[in-house]
Amino acid sequence: MSDSNEPRADLRDAIRSTGSVRSFTNRPVDDETVASILDDARFAPSGGNRQPWRVAVVRDESIRRDLGVAMRPVWDEYVRQSALGRTPFTVVEPAPDSLTSTAPGNVPNDLLDHITEIPVVLAVAADLSRIAMMDKDLDRPTLTGGASVYPFCWSILLAARARDLGGVMTTFASRVEPAVAPMLGLPANHALAATIFLGHPVKRTTKLTRNPVRAFTTRDRFDGPEFDA
Repeated sequence: MSDSNEPRADLRDAIRSTGSVRSFTNRPVDDETVASILDDARFAPSGGNRQPWRVAVVRDESIRRDLGVAMRPVWDEYVRQSALGRTPFTVVEPAPDSLTSTAPGNVPNDLLDHITEIPVVLAVAADLSRIAMMDKDLDRPTLTGGASVYPFCWSILLAARARDLGGVMTTFASRVEPAVAPMLGLPANHALAATIFLGHPVKRTTKLTRNPVRAFTTRDRFDGPEFDA
């Protein structure tokens, strides 16, 4: 008899092998497949089971092109800050605007450079009126609201993986939400949570590198002894 706490082999494999895919073949993905992916992902958990997500399946090439143009400066800024040895856009000691780096401009980005050719582009929005933002009154940027939408985004990637597709979740467009909101028809009181790209991978990574459990787990308290089971 198998241990009830042991995950099914196929699920465990999916969890441990679903890496970010940013390069896709030109093989199309039809609307029926996209709908089936979303049909699986909709079972993701959310606060109060309010399911506060909305999805735009962006097929229109002109909208895609405009999205790519809007995201390009964000990518360039990300590259410049990374070249300074900093975590880009962190809220903890963010990089001053005056800092510059020697990083070249127009660094290639397969997603942005070929956005009109990517098989599937999904814009995922969160209805803020349906999310309990538990940390909204703390003296720091809010974080907890993501718990009601990002499990859905991850479920999209897992559902795509189950169909031999690959994908990646990005948040570049969220940084320029005021610019992209009109082109996407973002409803009032909604936040652009992610832009997800899906397709048939040019190459799939089968072995991912991650920190071991002992690197991020302690007993009882965050300053407690190492959790070494």
